[in-house]
Amino acid sequence: MASSPSLPAPRSRSKKPLGKMAESSRSDISQPSSSDRPPPLGPSPAVSPSPPPTHVGAHGGSSSGSGRWSKDYDVCVCHSEEDLVAAQELVSYLEGSAAGLRCFLQLRDATPGGAIVSELYQALSSSHCRVLLITQGFLRDPWCRYQMLQALSEAPGAEGRTIPLMSGLPRAAYPAELRFMYFVDGWGPDGGFRQVKEAVTRYLQTLS
Repeated sequence: MASSPSLPAPRSRSKKPLGKMAESSRSDISQPSSSDRPPPLGPSPAVSPSPPPTHVGAHGGSSSGSGRWSKDYDVCVCHSEEDLVAAQELVSYLEGSAAGLRCFLQLRDATPGGAIVSELYQALSSSHCRVLLITQGFLRDPWCRYQMLQALSEAPGAEGRTIPLMSGLPRAAYPAELRFMYFVDGWGPDGGFRQVKEAVTRYLQTLS
């Protein structure tokens, strides 16, 4: 950036004596130093706002497009209370991956004192994707069923946004409400975490 032009030196005053006060005023006037000069026009690189961090998705593409940052979270993890440890492991895996996914975990991220139903609605609407951690505990819990139905109502027919993760269940136990969606099989060595991560990052790349 070019430096700002120097300010013009003050004009010479009349040589006619104006008394001691005039002489004192004239002696106080001097050309401004470089430290007094106004800053150059235009934005200063030192104070420019930093862009949000760029995360690289599973397939090497950048997922820092403006569409991704329109929501607070990349994924909301829905789980039963008895599956909290498994949900924490999944969140730790997603957040620690190269994609740096932003996860919502209810017991960690919900507002203290907030209404449970309102917090769930806010979490789902503020997340691009939602993972349903489907286990025996999930199927037994009426609250989990409510979470599942709420997640489906938030994005009916939106491909890739709702990701069922079946853990420790046979295919016959797959909920009928999700029969039109493929699920991630959690029987593998990594519990299906890698496929969940790839599904989320794949969807985020469509937002760029």
